[in-house]
Amino acid sequence: MTGLTCTEQNFISKSGYHQAASEHGLVVIAPDTSPRGCNIKGEDESWDFGTGAGFYVDATEHPWKTNYRMYSYVTEELPQLINANFPVDPQRMSIFGHSMGGHGALICALKNPGKYKSVSAFAPICNPVLCPWGKKAFSGYLGTDQSKWKAYDATHLVKSFPGSQLDILIDQGKDDQFLSDGQLLPDNFIAACAEKKTPVVFRLQEGYDHSYYFIATFITDHIRHHAKYLNA
Repeated sequence: MTGLTCTEQNFISKSGYHQAASEHGLVVIAPDTSPRGCNIKGEDESWDFGTGAGFYVDATEHPWKTNYRMYSYVTEELPQLINANFPVDPQRMSIFGHSMGGHGALICALKNPGKYKSVSAFAPICNPVLCPWGKKAFSGYLGTDQSKWKAYDATHLVKSFPGSQLDILIDQGKDDQFLSDGQLLPDNFIAACAEKKTPVVFRLQEGYDHSYYFIATFITDHIRHHAKYLNA
């Protein structure tokens, strides 16, 4: 799952996942980041809300709640579509993403114990209830009651995650502008994982930013991470 402003094509064309996925016999599914062409007033007014910025939540606020249901799309509708049309094993599924998509991957895994064999993320938005991107998106999609936001925040979700049967891998570029801007907040998530004794490997990569060059450099490690569980 990809980040703000992206379509499914960003990951497909820029990440370089193909060889590793082929070697491990994995099917890789790349969903879009929001609905398109809903003709909702304001959907194209800003890059971090509306089109290209669905934040993988099920919106509860008008006028977004009819179409902006990316959480249900990723966890239910899309897998059903794939299972019905491609030679896959519905019982073996993992999830990963970048930035907003890293947030999406983490919350989907944490909200559905046992559904995914593993999870990983590149530079995820780890604690959206506390960062500017998250506050803007959640207030628009979920309303002003901030207690409802926690249901889509990985740092809060991991605190109530049952058991430790989820192997989390996170790569973060040390020179990522959005890390220094306080948009990603991985330290909060790592602290919550440590408190809960949930296993997480967090790698701070020297010299890398938020870009697809960063993803392409480490994508093979992430494919291997998932293959270890999917092919077990």
